[in-house]
Amino acid sequence: MQVNRCGWVSEDPLYQDYHDNVWGRPEFDAKRLFAKLCLDGQQAGLSWITILKKQQNYEQLFAGFEPSLIVEFDQDKVEALMLEPGIVRNRLKINSIIKNAKAYMAFVEQGNDFSTFLWDFVGGSPKVNHFEHLSQVPAQTPESEAMSKALKKLGFNFVGPTICYAFMQAVGMVNDHTTDCHCYGQY
Repeated sequence: MQVNRCGWVSEDPLYQDYHDNVWGRPEFDAKRLFAKLCLDGQQAGLSWITILKKQQNYEQLFAGFEPSLIVEFDQDKVEALMLEPGIVRNRLKINSIIKNAKAYMAFVEQGNDFSTFLWDFVGGSPKVNHFEHLSQVPAQTPESEAMSKALKKLGFNFVGPTICYAFMQAVGMVNDHTTDCHCYGQY
């Protein structure tokens, strides 16, 4: 039986599983949101499937994306990470995860909730779009631009408006499954 999926999904079973079971499903856990934001930053200039295939390596090498542990990474750790074939060996991207962990920790140490902060950009609940075709889905929105500016002001990087919109789609802040997709309307 043919299953209709969003037009960006390839025949790769890993990609299909990600689309069917992760992408667009609302995520409210602050540390999972942090991890996803960091992974989306790693995608810059690459396809998402590249990062998806390396996700387990990132989780292992970056302490399960636990910000309180990542902030302790020093230059020796960065040099060791640069030798790891299981991740994108780009110094700026590796350092961005450390920088983002520091920004995250500073934010929460001030008594702020990272999940609430991010979800406020869409009013606290998923925005459901009704796109019929992939060509109608924007690369960025005023909300992703606002999120990008706010995150940069907090000290995050690799969080441009396009990355922020991809993040918002992935964590279900916006539901951009096309109307012909079998996941459309599930949540």
